[in-house]
Amino acid sequence: MAPENVQPIAAPETSPVSEPAAAAAPVSDAAKRRQKRAARKQVPSGNAYIQATYNNTIITFTDKNGNALTQCSAGQVGFKGPKKSTPYAAGIIVKNAVEKVKPWGLKEVNVLVKGVGSGREAAIRALNANGMQISGIKDITPIPHNGPRARKPRRV
Repeated sequence: MAPENVQPIAAPETSPVSEPAAAAAPVSDAAKRRQKRAARKQVPSGNAYIQATYNNTIITFTDKNGNALTQCSAGQVGFKGPKKSTPYAAGIIVKNAVEKVKPWGLKEVNVLVKGVGSGREAAIRALNANGMQISGIKDITPIPHNGPRARKPRRV
């Protein structure tokens, strides 16, 4: 019951001549990384978000649109436990983050601080000490405008 005018499919012939693209040497991983780094756009000014809690300090560098360039935290640098929220840890975090953001060419930052941790002022001072030009400092810590419902009064 097979149709009469069906012809068998022939295998494609392979030519002994190799293609020029295949003859080129493969690009090494290091060369790919160099190309990727060179392709990064230069961001002369941006924002530095410092989140200082009782347990940790996190810094994030962004461009003016809010796209994150790099971030660093105390745990990422190697601090553990209660040492993560110290002013010394905040200084080390900022130093590490500034080194990470150098390929973008970030020179001037507007600092936005959130939280009540002990690393707040130390992080701002460390930004200035590591060569960042600070154009402004703003506190964006959320403040409750009445908060949750109070507990019922105790009966004695």
